[in-house]
Amino acid sequence: MKINFEKYQGAGNDFVIIDQWNAPFDLSLADISRLCNRHFGVGADGLMMLRQHPRFDFEMLYFNADGAPGSMCGNGGRCISRMAFEKGYTKRESLFLASDGMHEAIILDDDAVKLKMKDTDNMVRMNDDYFLNTGSPHYIRWVEQLDELDVVGEGRKVRNSTEFRPDGTNVNFIMPYKDGFYVRTYERGVEDETLSCGTGVTAVALSVIGQRGDHGNHQVKIYTQGGELSVYFNFTGEGFNNVWLEGPAKKVFEGVIVL
Repeated sequence: MKINFEKYQGAGNDFVIIDQWNAPFDLSLADISRLCNRHFGVGADGLMMLRQHPRFDFEMLYFNADGAPGSMCGNGGRCISRMAFEKGYTKRESLFLASDGMHEAIILDDDAVKLKMKDTDNMVRMNDDYFLNTGSPHYIRWVEQLDELDVVGEGRKVRNSTEFRPDGTNVNFIMPYKDGFYVRTYERGVEDETLSCGTGVTAVALSVIGQRGDHGNHQVKIYTQGGELSVYFNFTGEGFNNVWLEGPAKKVFEGVIVL
């Protein structure tokens, strides 16, 4: 079977996206895993299918690099929104359906995309660390020397810990940096560090303000190995609403692969 695909990246978080607008089809777990494999396939942190939907501008189906259906992916949502716009399926502002419900997307003029994330009121303190679900579960730990940290080794310990069984969690490590915060993320499903994680940087930004107890509207800058993102939101004291994730989303290349 020949598959036409496009490769997009959002702050270094990269995805294989298959346009299924006119002819939707399914792929096996093994097929998806192979397409995401960096040695035997295209190579990506995840795979998405772009499909029509009767009540929304489009539907985003997201799969982890291991082939399993994934939870919400913030950078993926921004990338697939740009692809839908560039193909003429949507206008600059769109509404789409993802695994955690409806999202709004705005295509900006400088290759950036702004994506509305889910509201959340579930920040939990776990000793000196924090846990939130921003469409995907995220554990957040402050460290002093992030560049020297074994992100994979330490992240894997938390991801597989008894507190988060059976599904596990994504793990984010954070430290102050410039006018914002530097974040590195271990992603479940990829089972490795990724250059950035949209739901992860969103969780980090919310946790920073939540632990301060600073009510009101905020913009938090997040620096990752793949680039800079900004998170905008309102903190009410009881939860976070009007949450938006903004950052780059660009097409890398397109091609055909035979499975």
